[in-house]
Formats: sequence, structure tokens, C-alpha cells
Amino acid sequence: MPGRTTAPSLAHDDAVLAQLGIRAELSRKMGVFGNFAISFSVICILAGGMSLFGFGLGHGGPAVMLGSWIVIGFMTLLVGLSLADVVSAYPTSGGPYFMADKLGGPRWGWTTGWLNLLGLLGAIAGIDYGAATFIGAFAQMQWDIAPTGGMTMAVFGGILLLHGLLNVCGVRLVTVLNSISVWWQLLGVAIIVGALTLAPAKHHSAQFVFTQFHNDSGFNNPLYVCLIGALLAGYTFCGYDASSHVAEETTQAQTSAPRGIVHAITVSWIAGFILLAGMLFAIQDYTATQNSPTGVPPAQIFIDVLGTGGAKALLLIVIVAMLFCGNAEVAAASRMIYAFSRSRALPRWQLFRSVSSRTKTPVPAVWLAVVLPFLLALPALWSPAAYGAITAINAVGMIPTYGIPVFLALRKGDHYISGPWTLGRWRRPVGYIAVVYVVVITVVFCLPQSAPITAESFNYAGLTLAIALLLAWLTWVTRGRRDYQLTTAADQASMDEVV
Repeated sequence: MPGRTTAPSLAHDDAVLAQLGIRAELSRKMGVFGNFAISFSVICILAGGMSLFGFGLGHGGPAVMLGSWIVIGFMTLLVGLSLADVVSAYPTSGGPYFMADKLGGPRWGWTTGWLNLLGLLGAIAGIDYGAATFIGAFAQMQWDIAPTGGMTMAVFGGILLLHGLLNVCGVRLVTVLNSISVWWQLLGVAIIVGALTLAPAKHHSAQFVFTQFHNDSGFNNPLYVCLIGALLAGYTFCGYDASSHVAEETTQAQTSAPRGIVHAITVSWIAGFILLAGMLFAIQDYTATQNSPTGVPPAQIFIDVLGTGGAKALLLIVIVAMLFCGNAEVAAASRMIYAFSRSRALPRWQLFRSVSSRTKTPVPAVWLAVVLPFLLALPALWSPAAYGAITAINAVGMIPTYGIPVFLALRKGDHYISGPWTLGRWRRPVGYIAVVYVVVITVVFCLPQSAPITAESFNYAGLTLAIALLLAWLTWVTRGRRDYQLTTAADQASMDEVV
């Protein structure tokens, strides 16, 4: 039963870990719904959809925003299904890197781990800094305070501190907050769309919402604009590996974690479409929305339709959803840091693999997961372009790590053994499509997004991906091939006794 914990199920979960050479140290307090909730919270349509709404308006407009949401959502579901199959076979906190190592060897595991880690840290920086900018927009509306770079950075630091404090309290609190997040987001979408629909303001026709093409990107090729416009959906559908990172804290993990991934993508896909459509129907002045003095186009739609009071209420809904999202991402990243340290991949790994005896939480890993994103975001004080270059690793770091385990499982052929949750005969056709999509969307992430191309408009995603791969190679040469072990000798000996 979801959410219920029995001694036999816990024993089975721990036995599965033992067979993988891992000693169970974390507390299994998370059920099926909790596992779904963390991935749904990290995807967070109210964060991604709202933060990138202005980007979508200028890069293809309504037709591309909704059309690409349907296509990208479907392709993401195929990737999620394929990844879920592998997660069922290897339900560990390490997530993609552990799977890659088991299926392809240490170098695959090492490279996948560094990409996944940098992607998670970039995601935290992007999510929580985005929440800080939305809080700044609210402050401007409420108290007429014009946010400065320093103020935004201070709020960002406060958000990270809050998320650190919440996460060190244990997985039970994290699970409760993620469960609240699910209903907050779904009710939030219903309230936002309902308020914008029922308000006595003009509404665009279905023809406008589903066919209007608008291009301010500087590029003239409509197909190219559609590709880069799809990044609204591409960036939003990230982070569903969170279900795998908390697998060691989930009961019946071999089935709960795969279901968490698939259900999180599916529900986000449906709810996100409703949210975007509702927002597009309610646009009053397209150009004014794009150039909103708040700096947040959705806020301008709220103001135009509902007035300042209503706009502030809806903006608060979005801000709280962003805070839930960032908190869930810190939980996922900290578990990945803990697992990667368990494999001796990080400097000071002895510290970051340690677990609190009271809460059974990797406390040092939690604090590293909030300190590093703050350091990553510091360049935003001097250059938005530099900040964009660093946080761009979010998508180009994370998305490939979803495809790598799937590719390696396919390469294994008949030697790959699925877990209890499996696609069966559909595993190979779905997996091949998923891998091709991952390659294509990663290339699209790296394409120029605005013309003319300047230092400010340059897309640094490709550069940051190259730097991340170079970092992975250098660290492998200097220490990885010497120190890295998927499971340590001490853990393996302990697990041999258990098995």
C-alpha cells in the first residue's frame, strides 16, 4: 500500500540494495505518492512555465508554446518510461551514475555522475534565483521597492538557507512538503486558469492561441525558431530523476520509483498544457506583456486581467510553488552528493557520505547542495551572461544523464536484466526513440537563441557542457581512476554477510 511500511517490504528493499553492494543507511519513510511528489515538485510547471513564459512569447509565440509542449511532453514521457525501466533494476540514491557504471563501467559512471551533479546544482541555482526574482517583482508591486542585484542575491541566499534547514530535519518533513507541493501546484493551476478565464476581460480566440506565430528572436527561419521555442518545454521537463535519488528512502522502491517518474511527467504534461493555454487566452496586450515593467510577463497578465490585488495573490501562488520546487531539488541533489561521495568521487568524500544518526539524513551533503549553487550564482552580481553560462548546465547536464543509462541498457542486449517494473517487449523500440530524442534536444539546447549574437545573448550551454565534460575527464585522470569505487570494499564485505 502507498505510504505504508511493513517489515517484510523494508527487508526486501534492503536486500535489493545488498545485492547491489550497498549498505542501507537512510530512513525509508517515503511511499509511492511521496516518490511521485518529489519529481512532480522538481519539474514544477508553475516554475518552469512561468519563468520561461516570456521566452516563449518571443520565440514562436502561442502556436510554438503549445505545440512544442505537446511534442516535448510526449518525448519526455518516452525517456521517462525508458529510464524508469532501468531505475527498477538499480533503485539507488546514485541514480543515473550508478546505473551507467553498472551497465557500462567506471568511466561511464564517473562522467554521468559529474554531469548529473553539475546539472542538479545548476537547477538549484536557477530555481531559487528565479524565485528570488519573482519575490522582487512582488515586492515592487506591493511596496514599490525596485529590486537590485544585491537584494536579489540576498533573497536568493535566504531561500537556500531555508531549504538547507528544512532538508536537514529529515526525509519525513521533506515528504510532507512535497506532498503539499503537489496539491498546491494543481490547485494553483486551477485557481490561475479559473480566475483568468472567469474575469470580465477580453479573451483571445482559439485560433490565436493555437495558431498565432510570433518571432522576436532575430532569426528568420520559422523551423529554427520552432526548435529554439521548444526550449520552454525542454527546460521545464527536467529533474524527474529525483525519484531515483530518493529510492533508498522509498518503500517498494523497485516499483515505486519508476511509477514516480512516469506519473510525475504525465501529470505535469497535462496540467502544464492547461496552464499555458489559460495564460495565452488571457493576454491583453502582447507587446506590453513582453516588456512588463515588473520584468515578469505572467505578472503583467495577472495585473491586466485582475488588477494589482489579484495579480499579487496569483504571484504568491507561483512563488510558493517555486520554493517547494527548490526544496525538492535540494533533497534530490543532496542524495546524489551522498551517493557519489559513497563511491569516493568527491573531495572530502568521507564527510559528505556521512549520515546523521538521529534523522538518517546526509546532513553535510545537504549543506553542500545549498552552498555550491550560491557560489555558482554569484557572477550574476556582475554579469547576467556569466550567470546564464553557469546555470545553463542545468538542462545540458541533466538530460544526457537520462539517456546514457538507457543507451547502455540497450547496448547490453539480452544481458540486461530488467527489474519488476519493465516495458517488456516495448523496451527496445521506446528506448531507441528516447536516446535519439535526448541527443537531438541536447543539441537544440546548445543552439543560438537570439540574434545578433553578442556576449549578452550568446547561448553558453554548449560551452558549459564542454567544460563539464572536460572537468569530468580531468578529474578522472587525476584521481577518479585511482579512488573511484562504485561500492567500497568495506560496504561490499558487509553486504556479502547480509546476502
